[in-house]
Amino acid sequence: MRALGTVAWAWLLLLQQLAGASHVVYENLEVEATTAAVRPSIVDPLLRTGYHFQPRKNWINDPNAPLYYKGWYHLFYQYNPKGAVWGNIVWGHSVSRDLINWVALQPAIEPSIPSDRYGCWSGSATTLADGTPAIMYTGVNRPDVNYQVQNVAYPRNRSDPLLREWVKPSHNPIIVPGGGINATQFRDPTTAWRAAGDGLWRLLIGSVTEARHGVAYVYRSRDFRRWTRARRPLHSAATGMWECPDFYPVGAPGRRAGVETETSAVSDGDGGSPRRRQQAKYVLKNSLDLRRYDYYTVGTYDRAAERYVPDDPAGDERHLRYDYGNFYASKTFYDPVKQRRVLWGWANESDTAADDVAKGWAGIQAIPRTVWLDPSGKQLLQWPIEEVEALRGRSVALKNRVIKPGQHVEVTGIQTAQADVEVSFEVSSLAGAEALLDPALASDAQRLCGARGAAVEGGVGPFGLWVLASGDREERTAVFFRVFRRGGGGGHDKPVVLMCTDPTKSSLDANLYQPTFAGFVDTDISNGKISLRTLIDRSVVESFGAGGRTCILSRVYPSIAIGSKARLYVFNNGRADVRVSRLTAWEMKKPLMNGA
Repeated sequence: MRALGTVAWAWLLLLQQLAGASHVVYENLEVEATTAAVRPSIVDPLLRTGYHFQPRKNWINDPNAPLYYKGWYHLFYQYNPKGAVWGNIVWGHSVSRDLINWVALQPAIEPSIPSDRYGCWSGSATTLADGTPAIMYTGVNRPDVNYQVQNVAYPRNRSDPLLREWVKPSHNPIIVPGGGINATQFRDPTTAWRAAGDGLWRLLIGSVTEARHGVAYVYRSRDFRRWTRARRPLHSAATGMWECPDFYPVGAPGRRAGVETETSAVSDGDGGSPRRRQQAKYVLKNSLDLRRYDYYTVGTYDRAAERYVPDDPAGDERHLRYDYGNFYASKTFYDPVKQRRVLWGWANESDTAADDVAKGWAGIQAIPRTVWLDPSGKQLLQWPIEEVEALRGRSVALKNRVIKPGQHVEVTGIQTAQADVEVSFEVSSLAGAEALLDPALASDAQRLCGARGAAVEGGVGPFGLWVLASGDREERTAVFFRVFRRGGGGGHDKPVVLMCTDPTKSSLDANLYQPTFAGFVDTDISNGKISLRTLIDRSVVESFGAGGRTCILSRVYPSIAIGSKARLYVFNNGRADVRVSRLTAWEMKKPLMNGA
């Protein structure tokens, strides 16, 4: 490898890093990475995010075991205390009162016993019946074959609200692979749940079969110590390895409040009438190792049969996603304080490993999101937790501003490198929407965005925002909508809404990884109205379309549009007028972030 040129070596390191939290140790990776060329702007401290979660320095990946305990929110995360690339992983630990301001504590879990000597990987937290939090996590106990087992840890002192010390009982490991399970692909236990009736705890562990079917195995226990695998998996699909599974109940469609248990999920009421039982809906999420995206389905859970059935028979192939951008290894938890389900997700860097070594940090967590079932019951809605609004500072607004075809309007009056922007659009007419006739593009939003990006004129759109743009707009990241019609007549001309983030002009550095990200938006745009919220944070652009029906997070690294040089524009590159009925943009203050 040493014979590779610096650019080739940098790209090799980038490909290794973009593979995500692959559990491979690259010896001397940081020493080698420093030989690659690093552009000066990448180490500008103003590219380090301001209000997205990250430790003071070094590498992070998967969020682990979020929980609330005695007045504090806890977030654990895969963390390398020795550098800005993957390796030497321990469980970092930070605490918060509000999910926005964070204080870093000492690592909570490190390799220390035979069953985790060669790795302490991802896992989840469960609050037991007596209020004790328990962490289940994957350990590696053999260096030669990557043999994966499941361990448990408990607080040393339950009276400590910060949970600063964790102990591992001598009966670890508590779950080992057996019965034909691939021991090198057996990881990431979920939060456990206890269904009414038999009193047994249940949890899922992700794996893959010899036929390359992703699988969620069910394990049951009465005492949280001895676990037995159920005869059949909860669910399986031909998708490749399932990492970081998550399984949880959701409330009635359109009900924003979260639920913690199956019992609370199936109770409903209507204006004082007696409560009636409904079949609970569940969400099963898996992080697909082959694609590095998080997919989910909505369905029902038959506890008697120990099976989960998606409502959409084609759901495992249709691939609903939490986020259509850079977002992986997500984890939810139930927040008892505000009775909501909160989603965390990891966003990797899109620069090179050499860049990250030079910066001294790599990886962030997305802004925590409240998730709930949309009124149709077919998908989830996601929205930044309300606490993030406490960071809003000075604001500016546009009202009833028409953006003509080919026009753009700058939003001035605030600094926009670190901002929160909410905008409502109204399209004058949908009659000019382009026909979407290519079947390959009609079913692949990302390819469609790549072919019809922000610079390609359309009938209705592209229209949206240019963020982190330079004054001459040579650098800009586009977040936009574009409306198509499927064509073919016979009632099949229903508008199709594409939401896209196009960072292909986000930097003058040609060596960066700058993929377009896109998803279709399941919304009725027949009235011409659609909304967008975008959180801009120096090197991250996190967007929520149509009230959170489609979400896209992208990492970008401007060379010019840094700090006070970053600009914000509304643009319209379609042939139909677009009205900004209202736009409000706020400067965002920096919270307390782990001492950085």
